[in-house]
Amino acid sequence: MQTHTITLGGGCFWCTEAVYEQVRGVVAVESGYSNGHVNNPSYEQVCTGQTGHNEVVRVTFDTAEISLRDVLEIFFVVHDATSLNRQGNDVGTQYRSGIYFDDLADEAVIREVLAEADAAAGGRVVTEVLPLDNYSKAEDYHQHYFANHPGQGYCAFVVAPKVAKFRQTFARLARASD
Repeated sequence: MQTHTITLGGGCFWCTEAVYEQVRGVVAVESGYSNGHVNNPSYEQVCTGQTGHNEVVRVTFDTAEISLRDVLEIFFVVHDATSLNRQGNDVGTQYRSGIYFDDLADEAVIREVLAEADAAAGGRVVTEVLPLDNYSKAEDYHQHYFANHPGQGYCAFVVAPKVAKFRQTFARLARASD
């Protein structure tokens, strides 16, 4: 298996994580914080908006089953890339749209898919594209949050519709339902 990792900020990491855990070829999804100036911040610190971090997910995928392009196309469908520092009721720089890469070779694909998304949105996409910096894993209780708490209010009313949108739009890339 040949794996590759990309880090995505698409609002609350519970939403983004829940979607990518449904994607065929994704072998791991980890919620975390990136591109801020405080080392190993806590969730409470990140929520203040003062650390500069973004809530992100590290998506590791098998390149024989899914491409970086597919991973990014999903990203642009399941969150609002035209909304600056906000996704729904989640407001602050920690909810900004961002793509963070480890491998410089990824930047060309990222820029190409970003340009397509921007054109489709009438030039309104605000997604930042930067090298991954100062990443740390979020606390254990944030990992697999939707899978562990599907009936929780936020999960039922915010996360579940994003998962459903992914499954409808990208049925060819969705894991088989249990």
